[in-house]
Amino acid sequence: MNPLQATPPGVNYGADQHGLICGFAFGADGIGQPVEPDQAVQHLASGALSDGFVWLHFNLAQVSTEKWLRQQLQLSEVFYETLREASRSTRVELDDGTLVAVLNDVHYDFTFEPSDISTLWISVSKTLIVTGRLQPLRSVDRLRDAVRRGTPIASSVALLVHLMHDQGDVLANIVRQVTARIDTIEDKLLAGRLESKRADLGVSRRLLVRLQRLLAPEPAALFRLLKKPPPWIHEADIEDLHQSSEEFNVALSDMAALQERIKLLQEEIAGRVAEANNRSLFVLTIVTVLALPINIIAGLLGMNVGGIPLADHAHGFWIVVAIIVSFTAIAAWIVFSKNRD
Repeated sequence: MNPLQATPPGVNYGADQHGLICGFAFGADGIGQPVEPDQAVQHLASGALSDGFVWLHFNLAQVSTEKWLRQQLQLSEVFYETLREASRSTRVELDDGTLVAVLNDVHYDFTFEPSDISTLWISVSKTLIVTGRLQPLRSVDRLRDAVRRGTPIASSVALLVHLMHDQGDVLANIVRQVTARIDTIEDKLLAGRLESKRADLGVSRRLLVRLQRLLAPEPAALFRLLKKPPPWIHEADIEDLHQSSEEFNVALSDMAALQERIKLLQEEIAGRVAEANNRSLFVLTIVTVLALPINIIAGLLGMNVGGIPLADHAHGFWIVVAIIVSFTAIAAWIVFSKNRD
């Protein structure tokens, strides 16, 4: 399915008629200045960005965005193919001197639901970086705010590295928050006053599994890039890109450990629930066994036939009560002695 056709309505806010959310032109000083799409195209066509680059961020949910990109910008065809791929795994590939990256990030209004994850598509060349998303994402919004505050970014690859660092920070923050939620559940479990359901742990575990599956970078593509980078990428940017991938691996390792911890908590809760059910069944069994003598004797003496024993005896009632108590005591002794064993 084409992801551009599967977008819910009402997500075009903040973009112009071409789908551009923001655009910045970076000079030799690395400071980004806002530009309109037509100005960006003129800068690229005139070759005035020999020491700088342009960053254009688009809302791909807008129908006219891809048409404008094809008409005005010379992007890799692989970039357009990734927009329609079913696979959304994080990766960075090299295609004819252009970097094509697929990153996954959480929504701006993230609510710890597995569905609150979306994709960011990126095309990076020496003088142009194009990013596109379907829904507002946290990492790219953090990057946009940093550029507006005047954070210097030396190259287009440095902007990609900055974005990956922001994504790593968001991911680490999610791991911290999930860890805090798990700590609270574990404290309640140890205190014997667990109120949360196992479903709460299940939601957290599904979230971590989805994040790990989507955010784990494909090592083969990244290894090829780091092994034979294009000549226009500086050595410092390659080192920063390698460092950002290592930060991702650390965060993913923390997620794997947290998933195992959640699994152990789920097993502990399941064991306690099973133990409580066993106790309830045991109590019900005892009550049933202890009630057998009175039920059997009351049923026999209650038959409307002749020859009922002790019917005319002056102390017949108390004799029957004594018999019932005796049989009940014997049954209780048998049950509790077996339970002790």
